Parts: sequence; C-alpha cells; structure tokens
Amino acid sequence: MKDFANASFPPDTIGIMTLAMESALAALPHPVGSARIQSLAETILRSAKEGESDPAVLARMALLELTISPRD
Repeated sequence: MKDFANASFPPDTIGIMTLAMESALAALPHPVGSARIQSLAETILRSAKEGESDPAVLARMALLELTISPRD
C-alpha cells in the first residue's frame, strides 16, 4: 500500500477502520477483486489518518472514491 509504511493507529481507530471496511465490502457485489479491496483500504487508511473517526463516513468515502476512480 502506498504511503502507509509508517502509519500507526490506536486500537480503537483500528476497530473503527475494520467496521468501515466490512461495511464497504458488504455494499459491493461479490466477488470483490483484490484491486477494489486495496482501493477501499487505502481510502479508509488515508481518511482515518486525516482524522475521520466515523465508520459510516469512512465506508461512504471509500465507496465514493471507488466509483469515481478510473477502472483498471
């Protein structure tokens, strides 16, 4: 993952990010490819690093970015 080699989060933030990831994945049709999973994770990590702490907002932001990013 890009730009997250030295990222560090407290346990409560990791829990919030986990909830956001599970929610975002549940909203997508299955099967979900690894590129989409990585995109969701990167958006959630970046947004949490910038201070967002609401799992619903993190999930929505990740899904929105996934829909507007160019397809591979």
